[in-house]
Amino acid sequence: MQNYTKMRSARHHDVIMKVIPGHFVTPNTHINYYIDMTTMKTRQNEAMAAARAMSEVYVSSTVVDTIVCMDGMEVIGAYMAEELTRVGIMSMNSHKTIYIMSPEYDHSGQMIVRENNQMMVRGKHCLLLLASATTGQTIARAGESINYYGGTIEGISAIYSAVSKVLDYPVHALYTMADLPNYRSYPPNKCRMCQNNEPIDAICNGFGYSRI
Repeated sequence: MQNYTKMRSARHHDVIMKVIPGHFVTPNTHINYYIDMTTMKTRQNEAMAAARAMSEVYVSSTVVDTIVCMDGMEVIGAYMAEELTRVGIMSMNSHKTIYIMSPEYDHSGQMIVRENNQMMVRGKHCLLLLASATTGQTIARAGESINYYGGTIEGISAIYSAVSKVLDYPVHALYTMADLPNYRSYPPNKCRMCQNNEPIDAICNGFGYSRI
């Protein structure tokens, strides 16, 4: 699992992600690359660089009250809030600051927001922040939950995304399929790697991977 390749962003040279080839199982799909963003999400200088790059699309006109951090993106989310505040991004909440929140999920994978946290979503302009998006199903469920709790989605951002649009919202990503053209995603029952009897290397989700 250490056979990784470092990929540097074409536009942001200080943003680097690691890509590991193999056969990986996610909650929604089977993929042939695991994109390791551990250091980008946890190391201070890398998280700051990613946050600065991801903020660019929102600095001119987007109102942001709450950043909903999925896939362990809280550190990048905090730096992103700092960057947006520094450049004078508008916030509509009474404290004139940006909330950082992490969603909770029920047994079916649906995002839920407890009563004490609902004030961060209800009536707020929300930015969805993810590490990666393969099929868009996770984004769709999160978007539906935000709408249910009275929030408005103002943007969707990911470090890597194999989809360009979800729920009619563009997905702004630092890396796309153009950067990783051999990336493949299969439904579990139609996985070509399984059909070719290729063993599964690891089970992975937003927190990382576990080898089998």
